[in-house]
Amino acid sequence: MTNESTMNKLIEMRFTAMADALRIQLSDNALNHMSFEERLGLLVDIEYTSRKNNKFHRLIRLAKFDQPHASISDVNYTSNRMLNKAQIQKLSTCEYIYDTHNIIIMGATGAGKSYLACALGMEACKRFYSVKYIRLPELLAELAIARGEGNYKKIFNQYKKAQLLILDEWMLVSLTENEARDVLEIVHARHKKTSTIFCSQFSPAGWHKKIGEATLADAILDRIVHDSYNIEIHNKIGKDDHSMR
Repeated sequence: MTNESTMNKLIEMRFTAMADALRIQLSDNALNHMSFEERLGLLVDIEYTSRKNNKFHRLIRLAKFDQPHASISDVNYTSNRMLNKAQIQKLSTCEYIYDTHNIIIMGATGAGKSYLACALGMEACKRFYSVKYIRLPELLAELAIARGEGNYKKIFNQYKKAQLLILDEWMLVSLTENEARDVLEIVHARHKKTSTIFCSQFSPAGWHKKIGEATLADAILDRIVHDSYNIEIHNKIGKDDHSMR
């Protein structure tokens, strides 16, 4: 079997990184001193790393982050923001996802809620959790359209199954009864099975009024607040502060 045939078979099996690495090994006499096991190990490491990187970037693409360059390392902890660094660092380990807990991020417009949520979402992608980011108004509109087109269950399941769902602009505007029922279905389906980050200008006490119907509001809050970590950001980012948008 020729080397070219071997590389073609590797490519056909989609071991492209390994094929490229083998081609480099065959042309580099400096590697001749290495044993077969060592050279094979290098090839496997390169293919493994390539696949992990590809999966990571695919997860980021599928998440559709509002701020895909958000980073936990760039979070602003200046004293007037009153952020608990230890808490955020702990949440960045993604243990809350393993434990199927939620996060509620509260703050005024421009405080950096979306940035922090996306940064936590990026940490989840690094650990190969599936993530989806969406604004609540967009989600409700998407579900309404799906219902009319007869594919509601398919769209619903995408948000049900994501291991981390980031819902931005949570309870920004009041819900209709149908929208409140859709929200209840989402949070009920995910309750104690997956994790959700809620970004809101209001504390949970203010959600009740936005939901409207008291029974639905109680049911929604009951499935969220008892299993959630709370983060409150106390001031807006200044125009010259780019560390947490």
